[in-house]
Amino acid sequence: MMVGITGTPGTGKSAVSSELLDRGYKVIHITDTIDAYVTGYDQKRKTRIIDTDRWAQDFRPVDGFVEGHLAHLLSCDRVVVLRCHPHVLQVRLGTRGYSDEKIDENVEAECIDLILIEALEEHEEADIFEIDTTEMPIPACADVLEEVYAGMRTPSSGIVSWLSGMADEL
Repeated sequence: MMVGITGTPGTGKSAVSSELLDRGYKVIHITDTIDAYVTGYDQKRKTRIIDTDRWAQDFRPVDGFVEGHLAHLLSCDRVVVLRCHPHVLQVRLGTRGYSDEKIDENVEAECIDLILIEALEEHEEADIFEIDTTEMPIPACADVLEEVYAGMRTPSSGIVSWLSGMADEL
């Protein structure tokens, strides 16, 4: 059973995967698997360009979790999309030293459900689980991921929508 943990940067992927690792689960960090697939560097966006098709094709499934904002591109049995309210995400990315442009790009991606939409394009809706991590402690989030892994959780996609609440703020 391979479960992908994906989401916009700052939603809690690394923190929850560390908790799962501490609990004895196998966790593969996507960043540890992509070096051979880097084809260049995007100066404007300050990010590596990755041949994701070749990477996903070559990736060997594992029994456990794969973590990273590209995990949903793999042939996962189940995919968990971590979500975080855009205002909280903005603060989290700011404390990481992200540029204003990079913060805006990631907050926009979260607002428009970009990762969820990509996951739905790659996987059956019945294999996708969405978790709002905005106020959820890391151990509680790891509990939910354990339930997903064990097949004890009902799939949920499209349950988080930031746009309706943000329209009131405009």
